[in-house]
Amino acid sequence: MKLLLITNLFIWLLFAPLTSANTHTEYFIASYGNSATLTSIKENKTLITDSGIQNWHSASTPISHYFYLPSNSSFNVKLRAKVATGSSKIRVDYHQQSQIITLKNQQFQDIDLGTFKPSKAGYQQLKLTGITKTATTFADIQGIVLKIDKESAAPLYVKDDIYWGRRGPSVHLNYPIADTSKDYQWFYSELTVPKGYDHQGSYFMANGFAEGYFGMQVNSATERRVLFSVWSPFQTDDPAAIPVEMRIQQLAKGNNVYTGKFGNEGSGGQSYLVFPWQAEQRYRFLLKVNPAEQVANHTDYSAYFYDPIAAKWLFIASFRRPTTSTYVARPHSFLENFIPDAGQYERKALYSNQWLRDTQGQWHALNTAVFSYDATAAKQARMDYQGGSEGSGFYLRNTGFFTGPTKLHSEFERPVSQAPEINLSALPNN
Repeated sequence: MKLLLITNLFIWLLFAPLTSANTHTEYFIASYGNSATLTSIKENKTLITDSGIQNWHSASTPISHYFYLPSNSSFNVKLRAKVATGSSKIRVDYHQQSQIITLKNQQFQDIDLGTFKPSKAGYQQLKLTGITKTATTFADIQGIVLKIDKESAAPLYVKDDIYWGRRGPSVHLNYPIADTSKDYQWFYSELTVPKGYDHQGSYFMANGFAEGYFGMQVNSATERRVLFSVWSPFQTDDPAAIPVEMRIQQLAKGNNVYTGKFGNEGSGGQSYLVFPWQAEQRYRFLLKVNPAEQVANHTDYSAYFYDPIAAKWLFIASFRRPTTSTYVARPHSFLENFIPDAGQYERKALYSNQWLRDTQGQWHALNTAVFSYDATAAKQARMDYQGGSEGSGFYLRNTGFFTGPTKLHSEFERPVSQAPEINLSALPNN
C-alpha cells in the first residue's frame, strides 16, 4: 500500500505544471497593428511593416506599442527584438518609469523589461526611443510579450484584420425618426471639427442615408474635400462589374466638382469639391432625396454645402439610383479614419441641429441619437471609440488610443433648436 502511494505521488510530481506557468498567461502583441509613431504618416508607413518594426534609423522618431487592459492588474513585459549588427541603446518609457536597454543579439530574443503596475485600466503605452547605435538601425522589433495573472482579464489588441485594426474603429450616430408615417424629402445638419482633431485620413460624415453619405474629408496635408456618394444597388467592390442598368447615373454637378466612380467599400457614384474647410468653423449640409418623377422605381439624390465665408449654398451633385423608390431613410452621421497609417491620431467632431423636412413642407427635429460602431470595435481589436451629447448637439470621437469606450446602442439627446431657414427654391443646380 505504501509503495502504491509513493508511486502515485511520484507520477503526480513528474507531470504537475510548474506554479509560475500555472498562474500566469502570456500574450504576444505584434508590432504590426499595435505600434505607431506620431512623427508623420509617411514615416509610420516606412517603420511599421507586416514583419514588425524595421528601418528605424532616427533617434527623433520614438515608437510606441499600445494595448488595452480591462483592469489595472500588474503585468510583466518583454521586448522581442534584435539588431542586424553591432549594438544599440534604447530608452523604454512606461508612464513615469524609464530605463535604457542595450541590444547586441542578432537573433530575435525576448528582452525582459520588468514588471509594472498600471495606475488605471485602459490603454497602456510602451514608448521606445533610440539613443545610440553602431549599425544603421536601432533594432528590428516583432512585438512585445505580456505576462499577466491568469485570473485577470486578458489584454485587448489587434490580432487579425490588420488593415482595419490599424485604421481604428469607425463610430456612428443613428437618428431615430419619431413619425414614420411621413415622407421626408430633405435632411439638414451642421458639423464642426474642433481644433487639433482634423487629422489627415479623417472623414467627418454629416448626412448619411440608407444609400450613401455626405460629409467632409482631410485627404492630404494640402487638400480637403466635401464628399457626396451614392451606392449602386448592385453589390460589388469593383465599379467595372456593375451592369449598365444598375449603375448610378449622374444628373448634374456643381462648379469645380469632380464626379466619377468609387469602389472597395461597395461601389457607386462619387462626387467631391476640393474645399479648404477649417477646424472650429460650423458647416451646414443639406440633402434632398425623392423618387424620380420621370422614371419609375428610381430615386434622385442632391447634395448642397453652405460656404460660411461666401455666405451661400454650393451645389455638389445630383445622382439617380436605379431599382429604388424612397425618400430619406436611416439618417445618420459617422466618423472614420480611412488611412491605415494614421490610426494613431485622435479625431473628434461635433454634430448638431439635425432636421428632416417632409413632403408637406414641415420641419421635424432629430433630437435623439443612438451610438454604434463597426466590426473593429465589436471584436475589441480597438477600444478607442466614444460618442455622446455635448453642448447643443452630439459628438463622436475615435482613434488615437484614448481610454473611455462608449457602450453600444447608448442613447443621447440634444436640446431642440430652431428649424433651419432655407429658401429651397433658390438653391443652385449647377
